[in-house]
Amino acid sequence: MSKIRSLTLAALVASLALAAPARAAPETLNAVTAQPAAAAASSFDGVVEAVRQTVIAAQVSGAVVRLDAKVGDAVKAGQVLLQIDARAADQTAAASDAQVQAARASLEVATREYERQQQLFKKNYISRAALERAESEFKATRAQVAAQGAQAGAARTQSGLHVIRAPYAGVVAEVPVSLGDMAMPGRPLVTVYDPSALRITAAIPQTVAAQMAAGQLPRAELPGLAAQRQWVTPARMQLLPTVDAATHTVQLRADLPAGLDGVVPGMFARLWLPSASEGSSVRPSLSVPLSAIVRRAELTGLYVLDPQGRPLLRQVRLGRVDGDKVEILSGLMPGERVATDPQAAARFRQTTP
Repeated sequence: MSKIRSLTLAALVASLALAAPARAAPETLNAVTAQPAAAAASSFDGVVEAVRQTVIAAQVSGAVVRLDAKVGDAVKAGQVLLQIDARAADQTAAASDAQVQAARASLEVATREYERQQQLFKKNYISRAALERAESEFKATRAQVAAQGAQAGAARTQSGLHVIRAPYAGVVAEVPVSLGDMAMPGRPLVTVYDPSALRITAAIPQTVAAQMAAGQLPRAELPGLAAQRQWVTPARMQLLPTVDAATHTVQLRADLPAGLDGVVPGMFARLWLPSASEGSSVRPSLSVPLSAIVRRAELTGLYVLDPQGRPLLRQVRLGRVDGDKVEILSGLMPGERVATDPQAAARFRQTTP
């Protein structure tokens, strides 16, 4: 009887063992060792500027009676932006045109009189002095017509200054006046810039400027854009030949490629120079594969292997991306091993007791 019970208990244990799920063996994790970045870079804060930006100011006085420009509008060359009350100027131009017509009528009379005096002089009916007086009156009337014509042209030009037009195709950046405001000579009315020609301007120490190689192009970072569009290679670089006496810095200008969406003057930017120099914001950094980064909601981290090879999720702060590598600014120490497959590391944690 006891023998039958023993066989039954053994069978029960065997069946329970078969029914229980087998724990998966931990998989082997691929890992890399955190190494210093291949090349340190110097970052210098800068700002995006428009190569062509124009502040259009009033040249005449008067009330703003028409305002077609709005901030952000794309305008064409010659497009009317606003208009200043030009009624007084139009009346002055009309008066000048009337004076020109009167002067031309006087010139016609003086011309015919001079021709008659010439005919009479040929027949010896008048003296040379009378002919010279007629010629003098003719020339004086002709000069008066020219003066009146120039004055009328100036009046028409003055009247044209009441219409403000775009000097080139661009975008309206600022309109500091409203309809009905009083425009005075020198008062800014509209600011226009050309979005196809932008640049980054940064101040760098003169020691860094002295070490820059000819033709060396920096890398431009635009933190205000999406992550995949933040890094741009400038089309051209210009180092100004003057040094600021107060800060001992030199202005570095980097022209941005045309057609960058979302880039506007005033944006914060950085210029990264491949050479490290004293006085720059160079900091030692580590580089890991981009595939090792884990993003969960607001957490950015990676799996670091402990001495026993177990993956531990750790929060890190990322820097710039260079190809398939990403810079780690904080949260990781040199020599630590990082799992290159976050999903495998997560499964490893679940299967490891």
